[in-house]
Amino acid sequence: MGNYTREEILAMAEEEDVEFIRLQFTDMFGTLKNIAITARELPRALDNQCVVYGSHIAGIVGEKEPDLILYPDYNTFSILPWRPQQGKVARLICDMRRADGSEHEMSSRYILKKTAQAAEEAGYTCYVDPECEFFLFHIDDNGMPTTVSHEKAGYLDVSPVDLGENARRDMVLTLEDMGFEVESSHHETAPAQHEIALHYGEAREMADEVITFKMAVRTVAKRHGLHATFMPKPRREVNGSAMHIHFSLFKNGKNIFVDPEDPSRLSEEAYYFIGGLLAHSREMTLITNPLVNSYKRLVPGFDAPTELTWTRNNQNSLVRIPRVNGADTRIELRSPDAASNPYLVFAVCLAAGLDGIQKKIYPTKASNRSLSESDQKEQGIENLPENLREAITLFEDSSWMKEILGEAFCKQYAQAKRKEWLRYSQEISDWEIEEYLYRI
Repeated sequence: MGNYTREEILAMAEEEDVEFIRLQFTDMFGTLKNIAITARELPRALDNQCVVYGSHIAGIVGEKEPDLILYPDYNTFSILPWRPQQGKVARLICDMRRADGSEHEMSSRYILKKTAQAAEEAGYTCYVDPECEFFLFHIDDNGMPTTVSHEKAGYLDVSPVDLGENARRDMVLTLEDMGFEVESSHHETAPAQHEIALHYGEAREMADEVITFKMAVRTVAKRHGLHATFMPKPRREVNGSAMHIHFSLFKNGKNIFVDPEDPSRLSEEAYYFIGGLLAHSREMTLITNPLVNSYKRLVPGFDAPTELTWTRNNQNSLVRIPRVNGADTRIELRSPDAASNPYLVFAVCLAAGLDGIQKKIYPTKASNRSLSESDQKEQGIENLPENLREAITLFEDSSWMKEILGEAFCKQYAQAKRKEWLRYSQEISDWEIEEYLYRI
């Protein structure tokens, strides 16, 4: 992302022959929305003069005054490299505000901004490093996505076994053209599954990057005749896709998670941050794992967390400490998936960690193996919610979530998810037909 002034954006748009600008924003679930304007309208947009009618946008539905003013973030100006080189298309990510210019409490970008500012006022800067996993599937003759892939590649395999290598390389090059710093890319554990890891940045910047990343990956995949999906568990028999998130916290320019004298090289603040994540994880799982399908991934046996424990090497633990030291010390949360809204995920995770520091919540002893049910009961260790319905109930019952996200936001979010669960629970699945139709 750049650091631009109004005049620089206008000059770049003219120099680069930009004809259309997408003013982008997200709804409460992180779904990307936009309105396209011509270059002639760009000065008005940069002066916050663009209005959209928000009555059909999740989070704004039912508002008495649904008009939204779009406030472009100048630093997010970027030319979309996959569009025609004559008559180029650029984009700006915008904040949604009310007609009087005040911040909109239903804006997830504002919620993260508010949370990050509270951390900064306490002297902390949070850096985030997301690892986004996705599947590349074939498209059928009608142009519809499938869950079919002919490749058999596994973890870190290369071509010709990895049939998605060319598409993945094109994705990385496209992201770099847009100003991203990509740390690495590789084939993941399941056939047709891939990961691209982004270089760390401040929480607000990285949430913008995740939203843009998903748009770019899906666009490039389509150009290769493939469908990229961030659905957490599209195939039952293989690992699902996660968005593992690495957090580090800096104060006065130093990583405060480091203590060379500690056996695990972790500071007290690091332990408290872990404690906060574990303490709040169940009530915030609706945010980190927002779909019915999310909970098909969070099961034992598929390298996904289920236990509220922390570790260096147990794949079933919620929190992991990567084997890096010094300024690179970080804490990895393994439950989120990329179907989530990154603005909300980063906000609640940062708030949970800081709550742990403020209240000095010390975590349970590190667990380097999966625990039996009796071990968990003996140690008082709980599991993540087993399904969306349980996650909704925990979310609704949480006064802490209302404090972080706002009561109105929580109410609308939970209502929408309850409707989703109801639709799912009333559906007659293929499994039910196969299991019961013949013999009952």
